[in-house]
Amino acid sequence: MQTRKLGKGNLEVSALGLGCMGLSFGLGPPVDKQTGISFIRSAVELGVTFFDTAEAYGPYANEELVGEALAPVRDQVIIATKFGFRFEGGKSVGLDSRPSHIREVTDASLKRLKTDRIDLLYQHRVDLEVPIEDVAGAVKDLIGEGKVRHFGLSEAGVQTIRRAHAVQPVAALQSEYSLWFREPEREVLPTLEELGIGLVPFSPLGKGFLTGKIDDKTTFDPNDFRNVVPRFTEENRKANLTFVDWLKTFAERKRATPAQIALAWLLAQKPWIAPIPGTTKLHRLEENLGAARIMLTPDDLQEIHRAASDITVHGARYPEHLQRMVGR
Repeated sequence: MQTRKLGKGNLEVSALGLGCMGLSFGLGPPVDKQTGISFIRSAVELGVTFFDTAEAYGPYANEELVGEALAPVRDQVIIATKFGFRFEGGKSVGLDSRPSHIREVTDASLKRLKTDRIDLLYQHRVDLEVPIEDVAGAVKDLIGEGKVRHFGLSEAGVQTIRRAHAVQPVAALQSEYSLWFREPEREVLPTLEELGIGLVPFSPLGKGFLTGKIDDKTTFDPNDFRNVVPRFTEENRKANLTFVDWLKTFAERKRATPAQIALAWLLAQKPWIAPIPGTTKLHRLEENLGAARIMLTPDDLQEIHRAASDITVHGARYPEHLQRMVGR
């Protein structure tokens, strides 16, 4: 597996990481614990060194799973987790990035992850009640104590990124970015390049849509987050199949799958981009990792760019209440 560097602080990760959320939360029933542990350890054997979790995934269950699975190989991998929500009775009741809360939940994450340091600690969503300078300062203190190695932001806007970076260098921004959602190209990517910050795209396969395995007749488990995503209404899925059909045809010419082309395209954008596709199936993991071996030519990239630019994506990527927490 190729490796990539995020930020300027020698944070080196596998070119493709693993988004672990779906093993415990958000995409239907969680896998059983032993299955999840075995799956994560298989990812390590296949060359993945970059694993993404968060206290919010469960909450807490995903960190516990990731911690147990990676404990035997802890020094060989990079673990990223996130803070920024407050929970009561197992449910999120709002944002909370007060420095005292950051310190408290970081200590709790360390215990669940069975480790003495978090390699990359993200603020999960920007909290408008707490100046970002205070957030960055709190993480800076944790880095000074050795509990955290690198600071990250998730779904933050460019002004927040600049303000945070001035206090504590930001190693990585995690945001949605894919052939299905290219908004970061306008302002975010140029800012990251200027400041020397890496990008970790989540949902690099459009929450599964770019795999070509979802159509307007697909049904989702009642616990699947996609049930409330406007882009995944039956009508919008039907309209959005136009691009997926094109992607399937292009992939066949390259002797690849649509998912592999979508990931190879992301990897070709910048050398400091490390996507974290999530899956619970070993054969899908192997398929995704195969994208790192696909070399797209300049002509390929131009063709993909033209096709993606010509097709309008129907439906918002988040319901309105979640969209309000993005880009702040």
